[in-house]
Amino acid sequence: MIKFIKNILSKSAISRGAFILGIASFLSRLLGLVRDRLFASTFGAGDMLDAYYVAFRIPDFIFNLLILGALSSAFVPVFVKYLSKDKKNEAWEIANSLLNILFLATIVICGLLFIFMNYLVLIVAPGFDQEKKELVILLTRIMLVSPILFGISNIFSCILNSFKSFFTYSLAPILYNLGIIFGVVFLVPEYKILGLAYGVAIGALLHGLIQLPQVLKLGYKWKPSFNISHKGVKEIGKLMIPRSIALAFNQINLWVVTVIASTIASGSVAVYNLANNLQSFPIGIFGVSFSIAAFPCLAEAVARKDAKLFQEQFSKTFLKILFFVLPVSILMLLERAQIVRLILGAGHFDWNDTYLTAQALGLFSISIFAQALIPLLARTFYSLSDTKTPVITSIISMSVNIIASLILVNYMGVLGLALAFSVASFLNVILLLIFLKIKVGGLDEKDIFREGIKIAIATLGLLIVAYGMLQILANQVDMQTYLGVFLQALGAFIAGLIVYLIVGLILKQENAKEFTSNLKKVFKSDCK
Repeated sequence: MIKFIKNILSKSAISRGAFILGIASFLSRLLGLVRDRLFASTFGAGDMLDAYYVAFRIPDFIFNLLILGALSSAFVPVFVKYLSKDKKNEAWEIANSLLNILFLATIVICGLLFIFMNYLVLIVAPGFDQEKKELVILLTRIMLVSPILFGISNIFSCILNSFKSFFTYSLAPILYNLGIIFGVVFLVPEYKILGLAYGVAIGALLHGLIQLPQVLKLGYKWKPSFNISHKGVKEIGKLMIPRSIALAFNQINLWVVTVIASTIASGSVAVYNLANNLQSFPIGIFGVSFSIAAFPCLAEAVARKDAKLFQEQFSKTFLKILFFVLPVSILMLLERAQIVRLILGAGHFDWNDTYLTAQALGLFSISIFAQALIPLLARTFYSLSDTKTPVITSIISMSVNIIASLILVNYMGVLGLALAFSVASFLNVILLLIFLKIKVGGLDEKDIFREGIKIAIATLGLLIVAYGMLQILANQVDMQTYLGVFLQALGAFIAGLIVYLIVGLILKQENAKEFTSNLKKVFKSDCK
């Protein structure tokens, strides 16, 4: 195993970074599943979780609009550009100025939101009764501290990302989830549902503290700098505007979905969010990890004006995401009921909650591979200093999502919201691919198409075998027990993946060969 890890870490910067981020993301997402299981078993899919998820929307809106809008799209390319020109002092000045500006901006905005929450709750949850609205107000006011803390910690994240220092950066989400779990386990017994809000605030604080030592080690020193006139700060401001607009539309979309869910059956908001969290598991591990790792490499290729390297980095990352995510999305679709029963089916989470969440997960699952590619495509545009194109595609797809949600909810209830989301995700990835092709001219389309077809054929083999194994094992185990459901799901999962790899090897699919080669090294090293 040690030799296997060393082999991975000796690969390209993208593979190395994606491996570190993927492992950390897996642990973070695993903790997220533990968190959601605790949520579901403690409160069930009812009024309490509905209020929590609605309350989470406003702090999340501020975080996405002010913080992610600047950092994910603009900070890294600009910061990397100054580092590549050996202008570290200016790079640090840019980081300090942006940190201080964001810190003051979030304090002012969160302070205003705190004051006017009595009026805002009428907008975010018009379908709730007065008692649930009062709970939303209280929860939101506690969680408004999190965007302030995240503003600082995400500056740290971008600095680490720019230096390709992924290890400490990757630990931050783990600490965040641990903070929330701490709130569920230790604070909920004393403070009830408010313990969840306190946990969010604690998690946000830990998110920054874990990164601080490594940031300081890289040479960062805080200074009370507010150099708004600096060319780099202006460039980030210019680049962040389109991205912030796109994120604003995305948050409006989430708000509309939440409003719609608040007007239908009790627990609909919770069902939608729990299913969404489950389907985001592979997206975070593979889609986000590979895209984050590829981002600074793509930005460097652009800075060097190396078109060939740019295309190579993009196509390889694109295919790696497809290779890992496509089979997982099919398995989640096939085993949606088993997944929900195993992860959430406990305590106050009853059979009706399980059924609705499983069906919603199935509808989300059909678009997982598309959702996993969107972060890479968006960051590819960001590396080209183009934040406008992802805005356009995001606005179009989110508009379709809202329209489809309003129509489908009348026929399918909360399940219509999940289906609308998947339709919008497909549209988004198609538009991004079209615009990227127009912008850069060539993307190694032949290689992507050839390897992509091989991945699709292998996935079809997985689908047939996994489905068959589910039917066979259903008659061999006791499906009324946790162990029986687990064995059925595990058996189908393993059989499907084995066939997926075998078919991939027969077709000489590059990622299948690389993956099995690494597996062989694991067993060889373990046998010695």
